[in-house]
Amino acid sequence: MDWWQALILGLVQGLTEFLPVSSSGHLAIGKELLGVEAAEDLVFEVTVHAATVLATIVVFRKQIWKLLCGLFKFRYNDETDYILKICVSMIPVFVVGMFFKDAVEGLFSSLLVVGVALLVTAVLLFLSDKASGGKEGDAGNFRNGLSWKQAFIVGLGQACAVIPGLSRSGTTISTGLLCGMKREVVAQFSFLMVLVPILGEAFLDVVGGDMAASAAGAPALAIGFIAAFLSGLFACKAMIALVKKAKLKWFALYCAVVGAAVVVSVLF
Repeated sequence: MDWWQALILGLVQGLTEFLPVSSSGHLAIGKELLGVEAAEDLVFEVTVHAATVLATIVVFRKQIWKLLCGLFKFRYNDETDYILKICVSMIPVFVVGMFFKDAVEGLFSSLLVVGVALLVTAVLLFLSDKASGGKEGDAGNFRNGLSWKQAFIVGLGQACAVIPGLSRSGTTISTGLLCGMKREVVAQFSFLMVLVPILGEAFLDVVGGDMAASAAGAPALAIGFIAAFLSGLFACKAMIALVKKAKLKWFALYCAVVGAAVVVSVLF
């Protein structure tokens, strides 16, 4: 992998991790267009994912610090409640990772799967934007603005989004909006809930010895990390603002166009 390929793929990862257009799907398309070996380079993948995790931590540093301070008061409070709901949201993706990991990894070699999943993402974004109609969801009497049931449903969305082309942020935000969560609540919850699964997967890859070698050299890895981090900072802040303003339909249109183009190119 050359430095310029790492730069482009890092930018793609950073932007599409937070925008509802599927980072895994766009990485697969980007590798195909750039002529990068389709086989997974785990070191590069983990590196750019670590960059987007760092971007998330920077953007939500105040909220994360507040959660940690509340947790270590060792009593049930708003912060403990929020963290436990994040844990509930992680149950579905944990099940998928434990029992269906090989099946999911096999999907990454198919651009047709990416194209179809992007079309599904478009439908979800369109329905959620139309259903919410720019109005606030009803938080009811739920602590922190979401119920245990809503946390689990959003977690189901995240578990489904392991399919390449099905946007994680798009799916989790859409499922949250469709089940009545407020826009600012679902945006923050969607970004914070992914931190532990990504860090956990990276840890398992390291201890499992799967990161022994990389097709990308150290300079390419560094460039990819910096590109993903900087573009991730921008995309994370932009997405929060866009969710609040009910602007998901334009991403739905984009996903529909790209998904259709990929399906047509593969089939014909």
